[in-house]
Amino acid sequence: MIASPHNEKLKLVRKLRERRGRERERAFVTEGEDLLAAGLAAGAEPRLVLCAAGSGLGGEEVEPELLAEVSSLGSGTRAIAVWPQRWSERVDAPCLYLHGIGDPGNVGAIVRIAHALLGGTVALGPECADPHSPKAVRASMGSVFGQPLIRTGVKETPRPRAALVAHGGEGPAALDSSATLCFGAEREGLPREVLAECELAVTIPLLGGGAESLNVAATAAIACERVARAAARSDSPPGSEARTGDSKRISSLAMPEAEPDA
Repeated sequence: MIASPHNEKLKLVRKLRERRGRERERAFVTEGEDLLAAGLAAGAEPRLVLCAAGSGLGGEEVEPELLAEVSSLGSGTRAIAVWPQRWSERVDAPCLYLHGIGDPGNVGAIVRIAHALLGGTVALGPECADPHSPKAVRASMGSVFGQPLIRTGVKETPRPRAALVAHGGEGPAALDSSATLCFGAEREGLPREVLAECELAVTIPLLGGGAESLNVAATAAIACERVARAAARSDSPPGSEARTGDSKRISSLAMPEAEPDA
């Protein structure tokens, strides 16, 4: 049983709290029995599993106080596992392209949404939060194990591309044949260089007099459901046919400011 705070396995867990450590080790941490079960169910092989002494969870036992000390959860945990990161080598449609989304909770939620509704690929562009950070992993509810992820730029994503903007875009019906849905940070939105690479802009209509904008994860859920429903109607993968009709260039559009992430 691990009874020393200087144990190398506990040191590794502490190191993986930081993005630099995760990138160096190409690994990440999950906390709790549910995420451990999700990883195993997805066929992932943990590098190590640490469990509180007496929990009966089957990992290497650790003094409960020491396990709580390395936990990022305020209430501690009974199980901590270290997993290798898995990255996709290609971008498959349907694709969700995220640009500058810095809140890890939103990134994790979008990974979960894509896994639930579309599959395909989640492409992480510049300045996105790490999908393997503790907060993102918890928000993904285990989808980080099953949803393909890639770090890439918008130009490497499949066409046609639709930019989700707060105002001035077409209605959600325009999403039906999109191969890539592009989302930006809630305050800054998508930069002009990304908008210039999109065939159309789409705005989700809101009730007059209500909230001025949607959280980016909520926007992603609505957009993904629309694309998934259109694919089910046509019995073909989303984005398999280019959008026809009066597509418009949108390099002049920009997402107006919204409230920052909580």
